[in-house]
Amino acid sequence: MQSLLAYLTQVEDRRQEKKITHKMMDIIAIVFFGMLANANEWMEIWYFAVEHEGFLRRYLELPSGIPSHDTIQRVMGMVSPEFMTGFRARWNEMLCSNEGERIKRLLALDGKTQRGNARGGQKGNHIVSAVDDRGFCLGEKRVNEKSNEITAIPDLLDDLNIKGHIITMDAMGTQTEIVQKIRRKKADYVLALKGNQSTLHEDVKLYFSDPELLSRCAYTKTVEKARAGVETREYWQTEDIDWLVQKKAWAGLQSLAMTRNTIVKDGKTTIEQRYFISSLTLDVGEIARAIRGHWMVESYHWQLDVTFREDANRTLDRDAAFALNIMRKLALDTLKLFDIGRKNISRKGKRFMISLNAEKYLEMVLAM
Repeated sequence: MQSLLAYLTQVEDRRQEKKITHKMMDIIAIVFFGMLANANEWMEIWYFAVEHEGFLRRYLELPSGIPSHDTIQRVMGMVSPEFMTGFRARWNEMLCSNEGERIKRLLALDGKTQRGNARGGQKGNHIVSAVDDRGFCLGEKRVNEKSNEITAIPDLLDDLNIKGHIITMDAMGTQTEIVQKIRRKKADYVLALKGNQSTLHEDVKLYFSDPELLSRCAYTKTVEKARAGVETREYWQTEDIDWLVQKKAWAGLQSLAMTRNTIVKDGKTTIEQRYFISSLTLDVGEIARAIRGHWMVESYHWQLDVTFREDANRTLDRDAAFALNIMRKLALDTLKLFDIGRKNISRKGKRFMISLNAEKYLEMVLAM
């Protein structure tokens, strides 16, 4: 954590030097500490900083005291996106420095719109994030709206070391160019099929609708209690793809998969079937792990709203809102790693505990 603070000294301050009263690195650090201590809004971050100025001075210069909440917001809007993504990269280096596992990591890509950033004719930032199966965000790219995810995904993949990983995406990312990028970077993929690949989707759906063909597929299932009901997840996988007309268009395509989720709740049964293409060879347990693991990115986006109330934040400046998104994710990942000394406590609960004794717990965070 100390190395992350040291990285802040490298931030390029684009303000006019003679007009600088508060250091940019101090403001970024205040926002990070404030978020850990349960502050969501600019005013709350300022309250935190004023209350804990003595603690902050142990690590920050604060030559002109605590900046106002307006100054904090304005300066965060001036921090370059490149620096923020560099901050993210430094975090990732720390997170993966002791990585020694041989298992293929899952990396789920999905987008989320910052709803509070939209007002009048301005659309909210739409941010595509990459979340691994440990529940850590490893990177993000900002676009203007959901339809632009297709252009952001290749750029995000370029920023990440995905070699040996399994990339999962919903149907928006099921594009031949994206698949080529994944394979060039020596990664595998498990991609959902929907109407945006209508012919391919229909062909795969017809294949799995044939009982005889389905009986030849590798198969596994799980049964678990979920949402006050019982959920049965079934998975089928096949390498029988020579018949597929579109096979050559999808780099590295090795198998097709289908899932059937059956939920029995309050006497009602709901069935959902989904279809996938993959570069994985036949291993139905592995493809089940990848398909099931994609929920991690959806859970992560849910955490941003529940733990940090992201959608309720009304920051209109697009750069400031994007910087806040990255800071929330860094705080969320820090909270996941931080052992506060209590069992089974949520990340939201950890933030509340930190707010009760900020100096004690933030010292512990900095010692990580």
